[in-house]
Amino acid sequence: MHDAGTGSTRAPSRRTVLAAGAGLTAALALTPDTARAAGHDDERLTTLISRMTLEEKVGQLFVMRVYGHSATDPDQADIDANLKEIGVRTAAELIAKYRVGGIIYFNWAHNTRSPHQIADLSNGIQKASLDQPRGLPVLIATDQEHGIVARVGRPATLFPGAMAIGAGASRSDARELGRISGAELRALGIRQDYSPDADVNVNPANPVIGVRSFGADPEAVAGLAAAEVKGYQASGVAATAKHFPGHGDTAVDSHFGFPVITHSRELWERLDAVPFRAAIHAGIDAIMTAHIMVPALDGSGDPATLSRPIVTGILREELGHDGVVVTDSLGMEGVRQKYGDDRVPVLALNAGVDQLLNPPSLDIAWNAVLGAVRDGELTEPRLDASLLRVLRLKAKLGLLDRPWVTAAGVDRTVGIPEHLRAADRLADRTTTLLVNKEDVLPLSRRTHPRLLVAGADPASPSGSDGPPTTVLAKALTALGFTATTLSTGTAPSSATIDEAVTAAGNADAVVVATYNVSATDSQRTLVGRLAATGKPVIAIAVRNPYDVAQLPDVTACLASYSWTDVELRAAARVIAGRVRPRGRLPVPVPRADDPTRELYPIGYGLSY
Repeated sequence: MHDAGTGSTRAPSRRTVLAAGAGLTAALALTPDTARAAGHDDERLTTLISRMTLEEKVGQLFVMRVYGHSATDPDQADIDANLKEIGVRTAAELIAKYRVGGIIYFNWAHNTRSPHQIADLSNGIQKASLDQPRGLPVLIATDQEHGIVARVGRPATLFPGAMAIGAGASRSDARELGRISGAELRALGIRQDYSPDADVNVNPANPVIGVRSFGADPEAVAGLAAAEVKGYQASGVAATAKHFPGHGDTAVDSHFGFPVITHSRELWERLDAVPFRAAIHAGIDAIMTAHIMVPALDGSGDPATLSRPIVTGILREELGHDGVVVTDSLGMEGVRQKYGDDRVPVLALNAGVDQLLNPPSLDIAWNAVLGAVRDGELTEPRLDASLLRVLRLKAKLGLLDRPWVTAAGVDRTVGIPEHLRAADRLADRTTTLLVNKEDVLPLSRRTHPRLLVAGADPASPSGSDGPPTTVLAKALTALGFTATTLSTGTAPSSATIDEAVTAAGNADAVVVATYNVSATDSQRTLVGRLAATGKPVIAIAVRNPYDVAQLPDVTACLASYSWTDVELRAAARVIAGRVRPRGRLPVPVPRADDPTRELYPIGYGLSY
């Protein structure tokens, strides 16, 4: 096995595996061959737990971030970040000090630079853990929702996000997304995905969910979420439905505040609970809690993550979920506003969760749980119950037998042409046409050969061909148009708007990307000024489809539900007439002048 970044990942030899896993097989009292043949039932897992120290048990319940592309030799900047935030230099030191049971990958932590590097990092983490006394494989996780949340970028296959899949309304597409994405994550050593988002997005002002949800119809969300779960888990990756008990009706982002969901118990049962019930019925491996208050479910004022009535009473006892329960990040304000960082992990475990995700200070959290057991607030049998669930999952995923990945596995799986073509096919079924005055679409290269592509350019996803205007222009040029770009941003100034109007004079039509347009937004002014030139203006809402209500002057309007390359290329194909628009709104669009009335209902969408 080579260090990260060499591009030459290979599985360790049998001798290396046996040496690294000696603590595991000794604790199980099995030879590697008989362990593999007999499987890992609860009796063996309980035996393993009984031989662990209290410190090791506590560590196994944490899933932690760590900076760096390598488990042992990260860049100096990442060493500095690790020392500042965690008190260790490397992932290997993190494991040795705290014996964490899980690690979460982030692109901003420089964990996901390239496929071979990710695989090397995963192998390095596993080796570091198995080299410890009684060492256990690490459950490596990430947020690969696709669409606007994807931690692993190109050349891995990137799919349309959840609301786009909702617009396509195909459960087979959702399952194929999970199957392909799961296969690629598994090849990289990532065995738990914090996806799908099972929230029912019924609030257009929701700042944190929005297009991460499949839509506003609970039955449709349930069917797509369950299908995606089956796809991921058929590929050997644990799916994780989130954010229980339902984060779809809030105007507060739990990263920065403490949302309150005012649904009655009856409304919760027929709206928010439906997708989670479906995910559990589909055999979901894990469910993530939300840092939200739901007074109808627990009147204590505690966030759901810390609520025993919600986690144990409803999720486990009423809904019957006996798999892993993982918290949302413990660094989010929604879970920190009421209690200190030393109390949060203890209260979460008392509520019934199993995995404690990404605390702001691992040292504080780890010592708090350790102290709570020693003081009697938490019992060791309570830790053992969560440990058993986590180990059952690791055993199910095959991690206890073979945690390694190989370069050959990466090369035959990640970003292969077959997967990329599947992503394009799925995207072609999601683009939604909402306005098409005078049948301007599809655009003809004969009558509208010169295009100006302007508008918002939110931060590009990892591995993108560039900002949305650049990706759209490239795609339209490849389809036979002559497209020029002008990035006007999400808040264009008067001077920028004037520049766009001038540039439109040299074009036959304008394609403009919009991003969460409001009534007072200068993007609205930009579109209005461009329409006043008399040139056809085709708007593409590159995030929320609600933009169309604020754009009465456009000649045509499409919803792509994200600004990822795969969705923008699909929108370009619709504009050029290479594919017909087939997407239908998975959420209603309220009127701009009266949000209580619908401009377009669920299921609306034009074609040609």
